[in-house]
Amino acid sequence: MTRLFDSFQLGDIVLRNRVVMAPMTRARSADTIAGAVTAEYYRQRATAGLIVTEGTPISPEGQGYAYVPGIWSREQVAGWHRVTDAVHNEEGRIFAQLWHVGRLSHTSLQPGRRQPVGAGAAPAREGKTFAFTDDDTVGFVDVSTPRPLSTQEVGRVARDFACGATNAWDAGFDGVELHGANGYLFEQFLNPSTNTRTDLYGGSIRHRARFLLETVDRVSEAIGSTRVGIRLSPFGELFDMPAYAETADTYLYLASELSRRDLAYVHLVDQLPSGERLIDVDFLAAVRAEYRGTIIFAGGMTRELAEELTAKNVIDLAAFGQPFIANPDLVERLQNGWPLTTADRDSYYGGGAEGYLDYPRFDPATV
Repeated sequence: MTRLFDSFQLGDIVLRNRVVMAPMTRARSADTIAGAVTAEYYRQRATAGLIVTEGTPISPEGQGYAYVPGIWSREQVAGWHRVTDAVHNEEGRIFAQLWHVGRLSHTSLQPGRRQPVGAGAAPAREGKTFAFTDDDTVGFVDVSTPRPLSTQEVGRVARDFACGATNAWDAGFDGVELHGANGYLFEQFLNPSTNTRTDLYGGSIRHRARFLLETVDRVSEAIGSTRVGIRLSPFGELFDMPAYAETADTYLYLASELSRRDLAYVHLVDQLPSGERLIDVDFLAAVRAEYRGTIIFAGGMTRELAEELTAKNVIDLAAFGQPFIANPDLVERLQNGWPLTTADRDSYYGGGAEGYLDYPRFDPATV
């Protein structure tokens, strides 16, 4: 019987358990370089079978949030190497999540204060991002109106992802995860409401998926396919991504195409609007039928749900997000049935060590 705390073979990497720390933006890098506090943050949580870092932009253009660490410069690579060293010294495994937010950015974050780019020109209605205000302070502001990427620029962005993957490899990461979820650039191409293009990247499901699959292929060429994962959010409507009739067909097509590519994993995230699940067991089973590799699942995860889904063989690894913020020893707490600490939401984004490094491990003597 599959058990959550058993080791797992992920390609040529052995994970000590099936618990994944999901990517979460924490905005602690004012200079866009992962520093000592970031290294300590991930070191504290290295008992996870696999850590996936916060989204790290592949280029200045890909940036959509202030104070997030990037991965386009040598200085950023050196900063991330401190993180990977810290995790590996604890015998942990860590993938970098590579990110381009597309239209979900603000001119204050873009080179030369230019418009963000996207699949099309429509802005995300009521979309907010953590950026610079008119008085140069940081806070949540409306995203800016994007401009569409040209056909030639789409290929250039795919190359930027490959460069980001090479940089991640140089920084000592065990692999990379492409952020294809949550309304960011890849999803802007997948969704026909945001992709009204008439070139080879618009129209049919196959054409709308072309950018994502071409990028997967370029990144795989750069570092090897078995070190590449991708995160997807089927049925998600985050950041003004309207539902569409072909959603299930789109993601099952992707599952089939990705299965041909011998990847590290596909990471599905359920966005749980109003607490209701969008991704059920039947859809997970349908993905499993199309995708032969490792499947990670995230979204409102609990030990009970993780054990149920792994026992049904519809997922292989269970990803926990917010519980890892206030519980650096989450794996031990889950394994022993110890209570979980609730995180302070006011310290999720920005700031220093408070609400980042100061959550204590559980003391069994208090039981």
